[in-house]
Amino acid sequence: MERKTFIKTAGTVLAGSLISSGLHANPFGASNKKMRVAMVGTGNRGMEMWCKPVIKEFGDQLEFVGLCDINEGRVKYFREATKLTCPIYTDFDKMMQETKPDKLIVTTVDGFHHQYIIKGMEYGADIVSEKPMTTTEAKCQAILDAEKRTGKKVTVTFNYRYSPHRQKIYELLRSGAIGDIMSVDFHWYLDVYHGADYFRRWHRLRENSGSLLVHKSSHHFDLLNWWIDSDPKTVYGNGSLDFYGKNGAVRGENCRDCDHKKDCKFYWDITKKKDLYKLYVSNYQYDHYLRDGCVFRKDIDIFDKMAVQIKYMNNVQVSYSLTAYSPYEGYRISFNGTKGKMDAWIKERQPWEEEPFDVIEITTNFGKKETIKIPNKEAGHGGGDVRIRKQVFTPGEDPYKQNAGSRDGSMAILIGIAARNSIDSGKPVNIADLTDLIPQVKKV
Repeated sequence: MERKTFIKTAGTVLAGSLISSGLHANPFGASNKKMRVAMVGTGNRGMEMWCKPVIKEFGDQLEFVGLCDINEGRVKYFREATKLTCPIYTDFDKMMQETKPDKLIVTTVDGFHHQYIIKGMEYGADIVSEKPMTTTEAKCQAILDAEKRTGKKVTVTFNYRYSPHRQKIYELLRSGAIGDIMSVDFHWYLDVYHGADYFRRWHRLRENSGSLLVHKSSHHFDLLNWWIDSDPKTVYGNGSLDFYGKNGAVRGENCRDCDHKKDCKFYWDITKKKDLYKLYVSNYQYDHYLRDGCVFRKDIDIFDKMAVQIKYMNNVQVSYSLTAYSPYEGYRISFNGTKGKMDAWIKERQPWEEEPFDVIEITTNFGKKETIKIPNKEAGHGGGDVRIRKQVFTPGEDPYKQNAGSRDGSMAILIGIAARNSIDSGKPVNIADLTDLIPQVKKV
């Protein structure tokens, strides 16, 4: 659907249905002692990132008032596993009408984020959205329009910004340690365990995830936008599916029922993962979702190797790549400046033991090299998870500008969308052509 048609249709339908319900007001005042929180999308991410730890860390300040999922068995198990007592729903509108939450956490399949974000705001809730905010330029514009129309706020949970290693990079760049940034080389590696998992799940279809350039890379593009402190201008991409999907020599429908499980190195036994089994396998009859799908299924239509060239409004050039079948996981990044160079790397998972820290090296022109070691023993994306939850639910000062709103969420996904469109067309894509956001030389 064309962007203008989508926006007009979505806006008219949503506005009409919600105005007639009279539920725009959010009655959060002195009579409510705790913040009222609802969640839509009760999968493993919602459970492990946004429910169990939130209850533990902020249970005295908020309460979950509703859980919603299209799979009635999954939402029942979710409530049981998290020990919540709130109502559960398969009808999102009913949940919003009956529970009237102050905040709505959206952790559904990416391609449906926009529906719940927009409706949630129309019902009077502020939104906490998992990344990516959405998957297409039309859906992105619809979210931006709804935020303006309702006056509510979208927060996008870019937890990578909050880890000490990435924060230190931000500090060093802002201090002028290497002068003005001129170019960046950024290469991310997903290993044959984590990387393969995207090809087992719903992410394998572009209509669901927008491709890894949107689902996964939006994390990385957000870091670039934050570090460089400018908006992207033009994007050119290359990508293909050369390892998973149609490239497999043998395949099945899913791992646990496969005839090749004894020989396939990608065999993964979901029966050994209690929560995953209970969430997905035990509730297969409701939606026929295979959490342990074969990584070589022929319907896979996302890329497993990607390379992107980005030019920023402040003239910084970026070379980015993502590989989804590496023997180890992590990234290497190099910032080239007018006074020197900064190199940083992280290995998040590898089959051997290494020293418990992440490294940043600064080499100045005509000078010496300095090595900075950041301890990496914190769990949850290098300590980012616990820090972002604190900022989301008990917001305070934000000296490193880590809190991300809808504009940040948009600029991150628009690079991935532009790269995907560029791969399809073979032509570079201008960010300004995708939505009504005007790219700025310095981030707004």
